[in-house]
Amino acid sequence: MNPFSDANVDWLLCYDSPLIFKTPITFLLLIVTVIITLQAFKSQRIKQQLLFVPYTIKRTQQWYRFLSHGFIHANGMHIVLNAFVLYSFGSHVEINYISNFGDLGRIYYVLLYILGLGVATIYSYYKHRDNPYYSALGASGAISGIVFAFILFNPTARMGLVLIPMDLFSLPAVVLGVLYLVYSSVMAKYGRDNIGHDAHFWGSVWGFAFTLALDYTLIDKFSYDLRTLF
Repeated sequence: MNPFSDANVDWLLCYDSPLIFKTPITFLLLIVTVIITLQAFKSQRIKQQLLFVPYTIKRTQQWYRFLSHGFIHANGMHIVLNAFVLYSFGSHVEINYISNFGDLGRIYYVLLYILGLGVATIYSYYKHRDNPYYSALGASGAISGIVFAFILFNPTARMGLVLIPMDLFSLPAVVLGVLYLVYSSVMAKYGRDNIGHDAHFWGSVWGFAFTLALDYTLIDKFSYDLRTLF
């Protein structure tokens, strides 16, 4: 028998009320992000004001760009994919935070996401602060943090890839997470696809480390789950 039962989380998920009432922070983040993204689609001025541009930040001290870039996206597919992943994993993580941290859970969850936007881009800031041609946008760094918080809570859960049915391809969450970190690291060094792999990597590390820092005993459940898996 697993001594680290997720019974409290299961009860919250099954409780007879719409998911939006169980996970209001996740839905609020989704709504705000979609609204601001749609406004940026219509206004190049808004987009330029919110972009993460290290060169500009260094020279104008517009530090808000460390956060604002996460509320705009490049195109429809970009926002749809990020919204889907945030909805899929954020709901579970928010509920796990409530279950583990009580009344402070939602505050911690907001910090996980908002601080994740900044932490995920610190490396990119120092890497590109003298490059006037570099800019970035999108919530992928913070959402990677959400996914890795989920992995800490549920390392043996089956995870797949977007648009690929789970019955065709899935791996334990911890395995897919390690592969994701390796991929992000390699692509950050050698890739030329204009995707912020550095932010994905450091956002992932942030999500795992921040959640573990809130309750270091989570490592006991994580280790137990790994032993049952391997």
